[in-house]
Amino acid sequence: MSTSELDAFHAEMPLIDEFADVANASGYRPIPDGWLVGTSDVVNSTGAIAAGRYKAVNMVGASVIAAVRNAVSSNHIPFVFGGDGAAFIIPASTEEKAAQALSAVSTWSQEEIDLQLRTALVPIEEVREAGFDVQVAQFAASPDVRYAMFSGGGVAWAEEKMKSGEFTIAPAPAGVRPDLTSLSCRWQPIEALRGMIASLLVLRRDSADVATYRKLVRDIVTFIHEREVEEGRPVTEQTAKFALSGQAMSLEARALGGRRSYLAKRIGLWFYYLFVWYLFARQRKIGDFDPVRYKRETVRNTDFRKFDDGLKLTIDCSQTTYEGLQALLDGARADGVADYGLHAQANALMTCIVPSESDSDHMHFVDGAGGGYAKAAEMLKAQKAEAP
Repeated sequence: MSTSELDAFHAEMPLIDEFADVANASGYRPIPDGWLVGTSDVVNSTGAIAAGRYKAVNMVGASVIAAVRNAVSSNHIPFVFGGDGAAFIIPASTEEKAAQALSAVSTWSQEEIDLQLRTALVPIEEVREAGFDVQVAQFAASPDVRYAMFSGGGVAWAEEKMKSGEFTIAPAPAGVRPDLTSLSCRWQPIEALRGMIASLLVLRRDSADVATYRKLVRDIVTFIHEREVEEGRPVTEQTAKFALSGQAMSLEARALGGRRSYLAKRIGLWFYYLFVWYLFARQRKIGDFDPVRYKRETVRNTDFRKFDDGLKLTIDCSQTTYEGLQALLDGARADGVADYGLHAQANALMTCIVPSESDSDHMHFVDGAGGGYAKAAEMLKAQKAEAP
């Protein structure tokens, strides 16, 4: 069965103990033959960001993860959230269900959120024939949540093929909806405490020595660790605040299944949000839900750092740290080691997958509120175009 394949692969995935080791290729395992790489992104996310719709862009990006997890009935699908999209890997036995989920989420995104989402499923054999690979490890963000890390260049190659129109999944017929159970965005924008929220992407040059790039990643992580509290973690118990936001309720209402009208869902969510807000404000425990514990878990479960064919960070840092990072990265670029994208903004956004409020395995995807990874990717793309 498909879920047993995923469970077995999850159990055998290498575990990276220290985040500074994420660029160490020996810590990754190639995915099995016959598996597929799923990828997705919001078309013209730049325009949506300029229109102030980045929370909606993040919601659509995370919806891919929720839809595929629910369709395949497994919490062990390795995935990575990229802001305006997501990537994941699945065994061939789940291809039909995953394709149906991607097809449905594309239609939902267009009809409910007014954002075009393109998706693709790429056989690993195609990736390897092109000279790339998809290798996976996992990093324990907390005792309760582990996030997949991807290496080998295959995910980036699959995304480029998707953008050129290959391996794409056609949207489902009008009115078809995915199962987005567990998807939510109930937190206020996360305010920077130390000066700014910095979104950082660092990609190795093809001609660069792998060991030199690995050292650069370790130097970046160490630099931040030595200068910022909790390694620049952008979500803290002080800054994580439950939202009474019309935009959050609107997005979640459009993600809810069932036959109730959008207005009925919105009204129901308003009362629910108000009740949960009261629990957080008063720190009141009800049944198995403890808002104090839940917030503590939210802080430690966030995915503010990851590796997806390159280093990706969303950190809360000072202007001095930002400038020091920029100088470090400029030096690496001048030496031909890596290109980078760096973008500063005042807040971060958080989009979540919460299978159960009473359990501890809820996941929280963090991105910059002013364009985040998408804006950093624009800078990275420009640098790559200029590189020798």
